[in-house]
Amino acid sequence: MARWEPDAAGRLQQAALELYAERGYEETTVAEIAGRAGLTERTYFRHFADKREVLFHGAERLQEAIAEAVWQAPADVPPLDAVAHGLRRITPFFDERRPDSRRRHAIIRSSPELQERELMKRGSLVTALTAVLARRGAAPATAALAAESGVSVFHLAYERWIEDAADRSYAAHVDETLASLRALAVSPAAVA
Repeated sequence: MARWEPDAAGRLQQAALELYAERGYEETTVAEIAGRAGLTERTYFRHFADKREVLFHGAERLQEAIAEAVWQAPADVPPLDAVAHGLRRITPFFDERRPDSRRRHAIIRSSPELQERELMKRGSLVTALTAVLARRGAAPATAALAAESGVSVFHLAYERWIEDAADRSYAAHVDETLASLRALAVSPAAVA
């Protein structure tokens, strides 16, 4: 085996997705992932802290991309619209990865440990977006509410996108989910 292999992290991620889908998350070992990728366990741990992190690799970059897009939203848009702007801008990230995203999503749903990690990721995104919205001038409570609401839109749109048999874009689901949130906020039934 060569000492250096190109795209080791990507190969490890692909191997993990395959093995987790075949055997289940709990039943798969790091050694098996590394072996499937043609790498060593030592190489695995150079890229990932543990066996669950292979599924969350790139989450920080995605969070940074969303936060940057929120920051770059037009200055005159309200905080929730700035978040929506950020979510629409990451559409290519998801749309280019739909098959792997579907597998990853099913794996995460099958494991309480992975669901907990997903919730931590969600909380981190709320914190990042709250900070960006505050930097844009939103009052603290408004920034927090817009960030929480925006991250709910992010996740509900993602769920709908994963299940969409028509393979519509992630942005279409963001827009529909945001419209549902807005309708809920003004619905007479919501007031009762």
